[in-house]
Amino acid sequence: MNRSEENRAIAEAVERLVKAFPDLAPSTVEQAVADSRPEFEDNPIRDFIPLFVERAAKHRLRNLTTAQ
Repeated sequence: MNRSEENRAIAEAVERLVKAFPDLAPSTVEQAVADSRPEFEDNPIRDFIPLFVERAAKHRLRNLTTAQ
């Protein structure tokens, strides 16, 4: 997976997460994804990075919704 494909897959993950967390602002979802990306930046195998980023962001967003 090249970076362009990775970015597209992560953008699709943002769309899914926005739908999954309708009570949160889209900017909050985007920030959770952006905050999750650096965790996986050094991984040389890029194929699963979008999945890992989506899972990490989902965990962050769940923590936000339970804290409210």
